[in-house]
Amino acid sequence: MHEYTSSARVWGLSCPGFPEEVSRARRWARDILRGSPLAEDAELIVSELSANAILHTASGQASGSFHLALAVSPQVIALSVTDDGGTGTAPKVDHQGQEAEHGRGLGMVSALAHRVVVHGSHGGHTVTAELFTDTGPAGGHPC
Repeated sequence: MHEYTSSARVWGLSCPGFPEEVSRARRWARDILRGSPLAEDAELIVSELSANAILHTASGQASGSFHLALAVSPQVIALSVTDDGGTGTAPKVDHQGQEAEHGRGLGMVSALAHRVVVHGSHGGHTVTAELFTDTGPAGGHPC
């Protein structure tokens, strides 16, 4: 492989921290992944992670924002949402009871994704969900 080429493609999107931006983020992921068998799962993951950023961090405040990255290779689709921080704890999967109104989003993301990784700093957290494709390098592109 040539040193300046890669089979991975990466997209990014920045959104103001308004609730209606969650549907914009979902449409963005759906448009990029159109035709992929993993598109519906990816769309749901983007929706959950974007909503969490708005609901639980400074991203949902007046001047807040959240940022998405979508990387696609023949082996994996990686979806990342970075928030503006403002919380003392990193996002984590909580097992909520049947009657809970909140707290199931990351659990659902963990159930859909093959791997979920949380990176944090003082400026915010990035949650990355990876969906592994069934195709290898010779199997074609997942999109």
